[in-house]
Amino acid sequence: MQIDQDALILVADGRKMLFFRNKGDAAIPSLETEQVEKQDNPADREQGSDTPGRAFNSVGGHRSAMSETNFHDLEEDRFAAQAADILKHRAFANDYEKLIIVAPPGTLGEMRKHYHKEVESRLAGEIAKDLVNHPIADIERIIADN
Repeated sequence: MQIDQDALILVADGRKMLFFRNKGDAAIPSLETEQVEKQDNPADREQGSDTPGRAFNSVGGHRSAMSETNFHDLEEDRFAAQAADILKHRAFANDYEKLIIVAPPGTLGEMRKHYHKEVESRLAGEIAKDLVNHPIADIERIIADN
């Protein structure tokens, strides 16, 4: 995938967002970090203490009428929605013309639910991979190879 000059690249997962700007050109991209957002999202066992509602005693053990809420996953989904909101505000401010988003499939799917039409109109591509912890040179190469 070609990374146009001055394109905005968001590399995210459910806990971290990295915003890059291509200061190079399409032939030789040079990503520079613009913004880093992190969230503290402890494991689910540290966030919830309640057991699920109504339990049924039946043959074979206990069952619940309701499943347990996974607060960790809910917080990751909220963080993905927040990323989409940041992209919307930056689009309204004409901060970028082209956008590339790189995120794991689950995060990418959650973000898509919250894309504004302004974000969608500027979206040059999406890559469903987790690259948050990769060096910038690897991110540039992987985007260019897709």
